[in-house]
Formats: sequence, structure tokens, C-alpha cells
Amino acid sequence: MLKANPGKPMEGSRSRSQIIVLFIALIVFIMLLFANFAYLNTQATYDKQYIGHAGELRVLSQRIAKNATEAAAGKAAAFKLLGDARNDFAQRWGYLKKGDPATGLPAAPVAVRKEMHAVQQDWDKLLHNADAILASEQTVLSLHQVAATLAETVPQLQVEYEKVVEILLQRGAPAAQVAMAQRQSLLAERILGAVNTVLAGDENAVQAADAFGRDAARFGQVLSGMLQGNPTLKISQVEDRDARARLTEISELFQFVSGSVDEILETSPELFQVRESASNIFSLSQTLLDEASHLAIGFENLAGGRSLDTIGGYVLGLAALASIILIGLVMVRETNRQLHETAEKNERNQNAIMRLLDEIEDLADGDLTVTASVTEDFTGTIADSINYSVDQLRDLVATINLTAGQVAGAVQETQATAMQLAEASEHQAQQISEASTAINEMAQSIDQVSANAAESSAVAERSVEIANKGNEVVHNTIHGMDNIREQIQDTAKRIKRLGESSQEIGDIVSLIDDIADQTNILALNAAIQASMAGDAGRGFAVVADEVQRLAERSSAATRQIETLVRAIQTDTNEAVISMEQTTSEVVRGARLAQDAGVALEEIEGVSKTLAALIQSISNAAQQQTSSAGQISLTMNVIQQITSQTSSGSTATAESIGNLAKMASQLRRSVSGFTLPASREQTPRENR
Repeated sequence: MLKANPGKPMEGSRSRSQIIVLFIALIVFIMLLFANFAYLNTQATYDKQYIGHAGELRVLSQRIAKNATEAAAGKAAAFKLLGDARNDFAQRWGYLKKGDPATGLPAAPVAVRKEMHAVQQDWDKLLHNADAILASEQTVLSLHQVAATLAETVPQLQVEYEKVVEILLQRGAPAAQVAMAQRQSLLAERILGAVNTVLAGDENAVQAADAFGRDAARFGQVLSGMLQGNPTLKISQVEDRDARARLTEISELFQFVSGSVDEILETSPELFQVRESASNIFSLSQTLLDEASHLAIGFENLAGGRSLDTIGGYVLGLAALASIILIGLVMVRETNRQLHETAEKNERNQNAIMRLLDEIEDLADGDLTVTASVTEDFTGTIADSINYSVDQLRDLVATINLTAGQVAGAVQETQATAMQLAEASEHQAQQISEASTAINEMAQSIDQVSANAAESSAVAERSVEIANKGNEVVHNTIHGMDNIREQIQDTAKRIKRLGESSQEIGDIVSLIDDIADQTNILALNAAIQASMAGDAGRGFAVVADEVQRLAERSSAATRQIETLVRAIQTDTNEAVISMEQTTSEVVRGARLAQDAGVALEEIEGVSKTLAALIQSISNAAQQQTSSAGQISLTMNVIQQITSQTSSGSTATAESIGNLAKMASQLRRSVSGFTLPASREQTPRENR
């Protein structure tokens, strides 16, 4: 009888338990890997939003400064843009402080508390100044509207007064009236210059506001005196009808100027405060830009500090891969164990058969004294039957034939089992070969991924270099624009001083003109006195005529000089306005260049991050390539072992086939067996 081996089933059960445990571990590792990936993806999304908000704060800080400057200059659209930029900044700052429920973004981490506090301090100051500018919107726009109207009205006043001067000169009006009318034209120019100075808001704005009030009052008094007379100011009434008509038109035009004096004087302090707030915002915007940049760097450092979580994901991935490899190894070991058990079983059967054949070899010669050994192998039954046949002689020959037939059937079943085992081994070898081919293809794909990642890393590094060069060019451009702005401001100051000098020349020319008028009057008086003196005053009359002609030539030259001075003043004012506009455009260009520099810095940071990520992908791909190569080698070894097992199973099947032939020969031998006559009665007696 066959004896069971209790150790083999226990070993198979242990292998199945190991496979189950490894499958459970694989599932756990995969779940942890997906959880880690979801966490990293969420944090990366938050980091991207944090960095995006911080970058927008940097841009908005410069936009607020630009809009504040333009709003202080009286541009109506700038107030709306300033309010929008302020609200946008406040909204994004609120997202960083308290989070964004719409996107699920939490408040900024504690790690950037220092940078957040610095930005908060600067933002509070800038917000206060921005609110002050927005609160004065109506005042600033109204004041600039008044100034624009004055800029149109004052030149009309000057033109009308020039016509009055021409009329007075043509009608021979007193020189004092002519000089007064000419002085009114210059006074109107001073009024317009004072208004422009007030709007500019520089260090002379307060003095200009006071001068504007005095000049406007003086202009009104003189105008009223020329129409109605004013003995206190020693102004005689203009009698000429045409001149009075012009003065009446001038009075109607001057009503707007006189009505605007109180408004300008009352609102100019508020305008000065707006100018100061715009200047404060410009200074704070630079500091806020730096603090927002530090905040963005802090968020980028937080994103870079999560590399340990990424390493944890790689560790979980490697653990899952190791579980797969261990499962394969356990399955291969279980297959080898089963093949080994089959080989041992076949070997025991083969030995038992050979031993039995050796023991009954003499039966071929008819020796019935042979006794076969009864063992625990499957041939023990055959041996026992042979012994019984020997004991029972002729009666058991049929039993021997039957037993031989049973042996042949068992051999055929064993042969079929061996052939199935050989086919299973070949199928297993084919599956292992296909798995090895798939692993090799996977290794080639991973190599390609690694090469592409290396090439992408080089491209990202090149983009970082280009961003650096672009940033340097932007800084050089900003420096050049600052130099141009300083030179333009210096030139504007010189041109303004030239205008003031030309105004002084105009005053001197007016004085010379007055002197010429007085000289002309004295010459007339001298001529009258000479005519009254008769022949004695003839020589003096000639001198008086020469003096009168000189006075007239001086008056004509004075008027020409006055015309030239007025043209110089007009050109000077236009040059100053052009210089101020050029300065504003240069400042705007510098700010745009700064915005471009900020964008290039953001591009540089993103390129660096991209290069680091691509390098990590390349390293991981190289590690996976190495692991795939090791797996491929292991699968090749398993394939060789399986091929050897298949060859052994085929050989075993052939041996069992030979055994079947031997059993058939045994049956034919027994069928021709003949016992001696002396032993024929023994079986019958035993029955």
C-alpha cells in the first residue's frame, strides 16, 4: 500500500497562504499609493493657487501705483481702474488670509506668517491712501475740468486784450490805459500758469494757489476800473466805444474765472492731499512688490519641501512592485515543488517496477519457487499476486493474467498523466516566455521615457537661461528710462526758468514802454512850449520833435520785443507741457518694463520647477529600467527550469510506455505457462 506524505500538503497550504498575504499587501500598497498621489495632487493645486495669487498681488501693486498717479493727474478712467485694482487686490489677499470656499483653498499656512504680516502692513498703508484718492474723485475731476476751461478761456482773454490795446493805440488813448491793458494780458498768462502749478502739485503749489487768488482779484479790479473807473487805483475809465465793447466781452469771459477762484482755493488742499497720497502709493508699491515677491518665494519653498511625500509615493510603488515579484517567486516555487513531487513519485514507481521484474525474472523460465517481495509501493499488490499465484499454481494463472491486465491499464493512466504534465510544463514555459518578452518591451519603453525626460530637462534649463537674459535686458531698459526721465525733468526746469526770465523781460519792456509814452508826452509838451515861445523856441522845438520820434521808435521797438517775449512764453509753456507728458510716458514705460521683469521672473521660477520635476521623472524611469532588467533575467532562469521539467516529463512518459509493453509481454508469457502434473492437485485442495 502507498503511504501518504503529510509534509507535502502542509507545504502547499503554506504557499497558498503566502500568496494570499502578498496579494493583500499588494492591494494595501496600491491603495496607499493612490491616497498619497491624491494628497500630493491636492497640495500641488493649493500651492499653484497660492503662488498665482501672490504673483497677481505683485502685478496689482504696480497697477494701483500707475492708476493712482493717473487719477491724481485728473484722468477719469483711472479712478475706476484704481478701484477695480484695489478690490481685486483685497479679494486675492482675502483668499490668502481666510481661504476661498468656492475652490476649497484653505488659508495660507503658518510657515509664511512672517511674509503675510509684512504684506499686511504695507497693504494697510496703501489701502488708506487709495481710499483717500477715490474719496476725492469728484473734487479732482471738477478741479481739472475747471483748469481745462480756464486753459481755453485765458487765451481768449489775452486775444481780446490785445485787440483792446490795438484800438487804444489807434485812437490815441492815454499811455497809462494802454500799459494797463497790456499788463492785463500778462496777468492772465500768470493766472493760467498758477493754475497749472496748482494742478502739478509740486513744492510751489501752495504759493501758486495764493498767487492765483491775488492775480485773479487784481485782474478783476483792473477790468472793472477800465469799464467804470477806479480813482483809488488811479484807473481812468475807457471812453472808446469799440474798446468798451471788447472789455465787456472780456468781463463776460472773466466771470467764469472769478467764479472759479473760490473753488480752486478751497479744493487745492484736497488736491495736494491726493497728490501726496499718489506719491505715497508709488513709494509703498515698490515695498509691497518686494514683500509680495518674498511671499511668492515662501509658497514656492513650501511646494519644494514636499519632496518627502513624493519619496513616500516612490517607496509605496517599489513596495507594490516588490509584492508582485514575491508573488511570482512564490508561485514559481510552488510549481517547482509540485514538479519535484511528481518526479519523486515516478522514480519510486520505476524502482519498484524494476525491483519486481528482477524478482520474477526466473518465472520466465517456469521457476515457481520464486517469491516476490511485498513492499509499500504500488507494485506490492503485483508481488503479492505473484506469490499467491505461485502458491495456488495453476488456479492462479488466470489471476496472474488479470493482474497483468490491470498493470497495463494503470501504466496507460500513468503515461497519460505524464503526458499531460509535459504539456502543462510546455504551456507554462510558453507563458513565461511571453511574460519575459512583455517585461523586455516595458524596459525599452521606460528607457525611451528616460531619454525624453532628459531631453525635456535640457530644454527647461535653456528656458531658464533665456528668462535670466531677458530679465537683465529689462533691468537695463528700466535704468536707461530712469536716466532719460531725470534728464527730461532737468530740461523742463531749465525751460520753466527761461519762461520766468522771459516774463521778467516782459515786465521790463512794459516799464520801457511806459517811459517811452511819458517821453512822448513830455516831447509834446515841450513842442507846445516851444511854439508858444515863438522864434526863440524854434531850436528847442526841433529837439522836441527828435525826442518825440525817438519815443515813438522806442514804443514800436518795445511792442516788437513784447510780441517776441509773448511768443517765447507761449513756446516755453508748450515745451514744459510736452516735457511733462514725455516724463509721464517714460515713467509709464519704466513701469511696463518692471511688469515685464516680474513676468520673466515668474517664467524663470516655473522653468526651474519644471526642470526639477523632469529630472525626478528621469531618475525614477532609470530605476524602473534597472528593476525590469532584473525581472527579465529571473524570468529567463525560470523558463530554463520549466524547459528542463518538460523534458523530464516527456522522458518519464516514454519510460511508462515501455513499462506497458513489458506488462503485455508478461501477460503473453503467463498465457503459455504450464505447471508440472505433480502440482495440479494443490490448488484444488486449497479451494
